[in-house]
Amino acid sequence: MKKYSPLKPGDTLGVCAPSARFDKEKLDKGIHVLKNMGFEVEVPEDIYGKKRYLAGDDVLRAKTVNRLFSDPKIDGVICARGGFGSLRILDHLDWTLIKQHSKPFIGYSDITALLISIISETGNPVIHGPNVVSLAEASEQTLTSFYSTLGGTCEAIEVIDAKIIKPGKCSGVLKGGNLATLSHLLGTRFQPDFFDAVLFLEDIGEPAYKIDRMLTQMKLSGVFQGIRGVITGSFENCDNDEYIEEIVAEIFDEYEIPVLSGLSSGHGRINLSLTMGVNIEMDTTTSKLLWI
Repeated sequence: MKKYSPLKPGDTLGVCAPSARFDKEKLDKGIHVLKNMGFEVEVPEDIYGKKRYLAGDDVLRAKTVNRLFSDPKIDGVICARGGFGSLRILDHLDWTLIKQHSKPFIGYSDITALLISIISETGNPVIHGPNVVSLAEASEQTLTSFYSTLGGTCEAIEVIDAKIIKPGKCSGVLKGGNLATLSHLLGTRFQPDFFDAVLFLEDIGEPAYKIDRMLTQMKLSGVFQGIRGVITGSFENCDNDEYIEEIVAEIFDEYEIPVLSGLSSGHGRINLSLTMGVNIEMDTTTSKLLWI
């Protein structure tokens, strides 16, 4: 497994906007948070572009991502926000260039399309963590997890509010992110491969029947074959959320793998950062994730 170089105070984070337009005031507040952590921040002028609901033209948004990866002065890349748009730039990214310049790439929500594709196309690890605008009003736990993960010191997470859906212990490559975004990759050349993976899932604003539909579609597509385990994060503002654990249990029952819910990562008040594309162990007895 590849590793990225941990970041330290004084290192530079470059901001990209591969998805939707963002609130500039929240972006500025998020940048202030990053600077208070000791990081330098580079904000390319191109990220302020506007095209409908997108942060500019597809090619331009992709060009910014490519440039930040290739620039030796940039130590890590963080996304301005999610929303929608990452899918549109996948064909415009220079995957060879990105593979050659492994550095922390951070985001969540719609950014899942980039996170999972970077893992599959380059083998580089990524960080499922806050976008810049969400750092503006992030909880202390979110900020602490973000800083320690970028610094390479987060080696284990205890799932405080864990519920054991199916007991067991497993190890595999941590992959996943936003369920809706993952399901939209099916049938494309960027369709995710979860063989030997511990799958992480989260979402927001989706009623339980849509979560059921997306998981069923993914199961029927065969992408869950060879999966090692499942850990679910927050399902924020989802109608009939009391059904979700039952749905997850039914979907993954035949695979005879451990399934755990309750990880505080995703769109909830606490969004713990997760290094993905690397091996972890998951043990439902201790309700812990251990990076190995």
